[in-house]
Amino acid sequence: MSKGLERVQKKIIKKKGKNSALHENSRDAQRLRRAQGRDDKLEKMALARRKIDRPLLERAKYFQNSTSIGDIGSLEMEEIQTLIRRFLEQYAEELSQLKKDRRPGRPSSAREDLMRLKVATSEKEYKDGFYMPDLTDENNVVLLKKWEGSWSYLSTLKWVRVSSSGRVQTSRFPPKGDV
Repeated sequence: MSKGLERVQKKIIKKKGKNSALHENSRDAQRLRRAQGRDDKLEKMALARRKIDRPLLERAKYFQNSTSIGDIGSLEMEEIQTLIRRFLEQYAEELSQLKKDRRPGRPSSAREDLMRLKVATSEKEYKDGFYMPDLTDENNVVLLKKWEGSWSYLSTLKWVRVSSSGRVQTSRFPPKGDV
């Protein structure tokens, strides 16, 4: 139960007493319904926000795991390109597994369609500029290694867009538009 609803309940109990029954359309019952509605709306918005933030968190976690192996400082562009390709291949592998599991002559599943779309958008993003933490900066790599998984900490990192041609463009966090 969230604080808004708790606060309203506490005020009503203080006014009416512990065991008071409320009439269905009384002012206090309406206050309780409004407070519950506000809390439900806030919870729904927070859930939607976490769903939107999840791909960026997964991406940052992948690059954190990739840089935490050994005592790696900053990376060269070839190593970064390899890491990006490996990140993109994980979706392609899952898509090929889904295709293999499907019986011949059957239409593709919704999951397979989503994975196909995800692979296509990831490839397009890589061509135009893949959004990732800046691994060429040693201080940024150290900060990424210290990251504990929170969304707010990611804003302290430097972010860049790396294209398939090797062009690097600085970017801001959180990104505007599609990732």
